[in-house]
Formats: sequence, C-alpha cells, structure tokens
Amino acid sequence: MSMNLNLQFYIKLFVVFISVLIVDQYIKNIFVNGFEAQGKCISLVLTFNRGVAFSMFSWLGENLKWIQIALLISLTFYIFKYMTERNYIPAIIVLGAGISNIVDRFLHGGVVDYVYWHCWFDFAIFNLADVLIDIGVVWILILSFFSIPNENHGNKNS
Repeated sequence: MSMNLNLQFYIKLFVVFISVLIVDQYIKNIFVNGFEAQGKCISLVLTFNRGVAFSMFSWLGENLKWIQIALLISLTFYIFKYMTERNYIPAIIVLGAGISNIVDRFLHGGVVDYVYWHCWFDFAIFNLADVLIDIGVVWILILSFFSIPNENHGNKNS
C-alpha cells in the first residue's frame, strides 16, 4: 500500500514520538536520582526490570534488548507499509515508548520501573512507557475492530 503523506504529517508523527520518549525518560530520571514516595495502595519506588512484563524472559539477560530492537524495527516497517494514516499516531506512541524502555536497558541494565500497586494484591511494577504501550495497542485494536470499510478492499467485480 502506498500512501502520499505530506511533510506536516511526518512532522506530527516525529513530535509525538519525541514527546513520548523525552517525557518518559524525564520521569524515569527523577526516580533514578532518588525520588521515592510511599502510599497506602500505590508507592513510587525505583526498580530495574531486567525482563519484560512481570520480569518474564529476564533469563535472556543482555540478549533481550537486541531482541526488542529487532521487534521494534519490524514494527516500524510494518507501521509504514501496512497501517493506515488513522493508525499511525497510536503506533508511533507504542514505538516511542518501546524505544524509551530499550534506552533504559542500555543506560541502566534494565527498564526503569517505579509505579508499584500493593493494595489488596501485589501487582507488577511499571512505568509510563508501559502504560503508553498498552494504550497504543488498545487504540489500534479499537480502530481495527471498528474500521470503516475501504472501497479498495471490496469486490472488484461489483
């Protein structure tokens, strides 16, 4: 699929990408520099996740960041080859947040996590990038499930 995207649209995508990356890294830096807050249900505490969600795949060690880089490169090619303009913003949010987590792996040896839910049950410690990835994926799924049929995808014989 070939799309004729104008320069303004690419600038918009770049601004979203850079904003996600900078804001996430800025917040993580606050925790790396010692900020901490304890609450009844939510605590803000620094931890370094050497795996992915719930510390899965931490046994991959240094290889995990290279696997994630390969996945994000694949996602980038997929975004610009197959996605429609309306899916670009949530996909760029996922990409920016994913790259921010990979930056952590290079700078700190693991992803900087800091939001710890501990009311009624212990939940995984997470960060803004994790939330943005979840939001972006749900946004893409919603757009996919409620997509407007495109005349190019219909029966060419009709």
